Amino acid sequence: MSRIYFDNAATTSLDPDVLAAMMPYLTEKFGNPSSIYSYGRETKMAIENARKSVAKILNASPGEIFFTSGGTESTNTAVTAAIRDLGCKHIITSAIEHHATLHTVEHMAHFGHATLSYVNLTDKGHIDMKHLEELLAGSKERTLVTLMHANNEIGNLLKIKAVGELCEKYDAIFHSDTVQTIGHYPFDLKKIYIHFISAAGHKFHGPKGIGILYVNENIRIKPYINGGAQERNMRAGTENMYGIVGFAKALEIATLRYDEDSQYMKGLKMYMKEQLEENFPGVTFNGDANGSSLYTVLNVSFPMTERSDMLLFNLDMAGICVSGGSACTSGANSVSHVIKALYNGEAASMVPIRFSFSRHNTKEEVDTVVEKLKELV
Repeated sequence: MSRIYFDNAATTSLDPDVLAAMMPYLTEKFGNPSSIYSYGRETKMAIENARKSVAKILNASPGEIFFTSGGTESTNTAVTAAIRDLGCKHIITSAIEHHATLHTVEHMAHFGHATLSYVNLTDKGHIDMKHLEELLAGSKERTLVTLMHANNEIGNLLKIKAVGELCEKYDAIFHSDTVQTIGHYPFDLKKIYIHFISAAGHKFHGPKGIGILYVNENIRIKPYINGGAQERNMRAGTENMYGIVGFAKALEIATLRYDEDSQYMKGLKMYMKEQLEENFPGVTFNGDANGSSLYTVLNVSFPMTERSDMLLFNLDMAGICVSGGSACTSGANSVSHVIKALYNGEAASMVPIRFSFSRHNTKEEVDTVVEKLKELV
């Protein structure tokens, strides 16, 4: 049975050109970058070339780019540093952030390191900018604002520049989880008031286990992981050599292909939306599917019935890989925190499914999935 993979917001396939760039560092170029002999120097040079490449694409300085194990470590580092090193005693976030953010800020609040405020959401799941300004204006202590650039479940996009302007106005520290947008949108970090961003290579056809943390050159923070002088004393541990090379190569390819790929995937998303609307009365779309939203993500709710209850499981059995806001745990329906935050009590009567696209998907795959859904719903 051939599989249809519509879960690219979870992870993407590794681009063959990225693998080719990584291979020398998995085989003959195996030197430790901290070693002083030639094997070490050549791998050290590859890391610094990768850093320069990433910095150039994001319009940052190479000294602002630190390689990490991925978005979760980057976010933990940024939040911890804002509280510990930059004097933030208040955190503003939203109820629909990734757990890498939510669990970290909850941990900080639980141990009394900072107070925690949640900004209101609009009916479409966007950040209420008026309420954000009220929270910032009312804060008696220095504030960390941590809001994701694009929601990984519903795809809603943050007005990142406007949030940065508010943070500048109120002297707040600003971190954004850009895991779903780096490699999918052009960035110019010199034009945004922002202190930290997190990203992960596996969201844009790079390898897993590698990410970046951008740290604005105007702030000084201490390491989150101690025990070595790697990453200019900012992250201890032998570097993920081939991952770093792969991250930079994947970002280069994604940047070159942006215009073509973004238009293609947006077309697929809107085609699927039309097909679902035509064939399933009562279907709804979570978030702002027609508005300010990721071109890679379409989050759909089917009405809860006896047949739709097992939809994710049955799609998997049919070789269709998608994810849901709803997962069956010990026989009880557990709805994702994002859907709960958006719909409160109504969430229990919904079967949310996230379809997320890459350049490898086709209209024929969309047609196949829609036909299968007709059988199942």
